[in-house]
Amino acid sequence: MLPENKYKAPALEKGLDILEFLAKQSTPQSQTEIAAGVNKTPNEIYRMLVNLELRGYVTRDPLSSKYGLSLKLYYLSHRHSVVEELRSAALLPMRKFANTYKESCHLSILYDNQVMVIASIKSPAPIALLVEEGNLYSVSKTASGRLLLSCLEDNVREAVLEHDPYYLQLSKKNKQQFVKELTAISKQGPYKMESAYARGIIDISVPIGTSLSGTIACLTVSRLVVYNENTPAVNDGIVDGLTHCIQEIHGQLGLRAAI
Repeated sequence: MLPENKYKAPALEKGLDILEFLAKQSTPQSQTEIAAGVNKTPNEIYRMLVNLELRGYVTRDPLSSKYGLSLKLYYLSHRHSVVEELRSAALLPMRKFANTYKESCHLSILYDNQVMVIASIKSPAPIALLVEEGNLYSVSKTASGRLLLSCLEDNVREAVLEHDPYYLQLSKKNKQQFVKELTAISKQGPYKMESAYARGIIDISVPIGTSLSGTIACLTVSRLVVYNENTPAVNDGIVDGLTHCIQEIHGQLGLRAAI
């Protein structure tokens, strides 16, 4: 039983009741079902549901009009502590990698069904690519996004993909093929693909995390395929360098067992 509250906030309590009710349900719920679950009438919770949906805390199925929790609460609960710890652990190893291999690198996590860059180190080379911190990218069109997707539980992955425009426009057959490719990625470790955002760039991503912690982020190098007509870029050694960098980050985080 909750203790007596002298400072009531009815609207806030109503919103929290809805979120807590949905968190306990295994399937999406209708407005009527939610109202019954929180001891309110459907009209009493209508505005709250609209605002929770607008703020991204709940999602509404366009066909059934039933509501379910989004992943926003999950991301909010993990975002700050994990991000700061990751950044603190990763910046020095990333800087050493950039100086050694003359390649820029960036650290990414999943946030709001997209890939968010939380740290970026510029190469000291006179010509270098740099992915800015804070940018958001598609999970399905980036190497980092696909790598992170491949490490998710099936139900979480499905929830993320249901908000990805590229994935949603695929045919049923192509969606199945895409998921099959993600399964293959999860087994291979480092992942390489041509950039979907610019020609002549290849992205190389390596997961951060252990078998105990799960994959919590990934480290990526976006590099030029060709510097000029006669000088192709060589990927030899980059994966080894990234792997060594990841090991240093694991050490800083106290993650001893390799994936």
